[in-house]
Amino acid sequence: MKLFLMAMKNRRMLFNLIKSDFKNRYLGNHLGIVWAFIQPLVMVAVYWFVFTKGFRAGAVSSVPFLLWLLAGMVPWFLLNDAIMSSSSAVTSQAFMVKKIVFEVKLLPFVKIGSAVLVNLAFWVFLLIVCLAYGYYPSWWWLQLAYYMLCIIAISLSLGLLFSAIMPFWPDIGQIISVILQVLFWATPVMWDQDLIIDSKYWFIVKANPFAYIINGFRDTMINHTPFWHHYSMMIYFCCFTFVMYWLGNRSFNKLRPHFADVL
Repeated sequence: MKLFLMAMKNRRMLFNLIKSDFKNRYLGNHLGIVWAFIQPLVMVAVYWFVFTKGFRAGAVSSVPFLLWLLAGMVPWFLLNDAIMSSSSAVTSQAFMVKKIVFEVKLLPFVKIGSAVLVNLAFWVFLLIVCLAYGYYPSWWWLQLAYYMLCIIAISLSLGLLFSAIMPFWPDIGQIISVILQVLFWATPVMWDQDLIIDSKYWFIVKANPFAYIINGFRDTMINHTPFWHHYSMMIYFCCFTFVMYWLGNRSFNKLRPHFADVL
């Protein structure tokens, strides 16, 4: 709670840092921020072509495959980008870490905020696809605010932990990248969890906090299921996020005095 109050107190500075970080991502490119829209469109097109033309994937529970796929890809790409970028928040902003007057713990907020801005391009494309298939925005979509908060909360929790460790163990960045690649396929982004017949494999979904978010987006946009319907997964997700935040905050506070020595 103290961290969020700190963020609110410094919200103007945070907003300026987020805008600066977002612009720096595409600084030096001729097309600039346009790349934020080109990249997601190309990625979505590739996945759609591979699964519909290569694997002959059809509608999932009568839902057009492209819409079903996007409803899982949009939150996943935000999760992946937010966690990866926030994990390197300290090492990538070494010049700010050495400033005594700056609260370093806010740096993961900056990276997550920048990731949210980049992800807006996916939202625009997802909305267009929804309208094209006749799935119009409804009151159910208000639940997306809750799941977005879930993404920010778990990204911040893991970002605090990993960003505190990375200055002392740079290899953690590569380890996180590998783990996220594995989790991408272990999370029902590209596959339907209802296809799991053997009950002993259900732990893949139940023990994966990211699955709660991906399924939540689809439940909201497609199935119109209230977020409290899967209350056991909601409790598990909250407990997991709280534990990660506690570990991340504790690690950050303990290692913060030594950042300047290793950067």
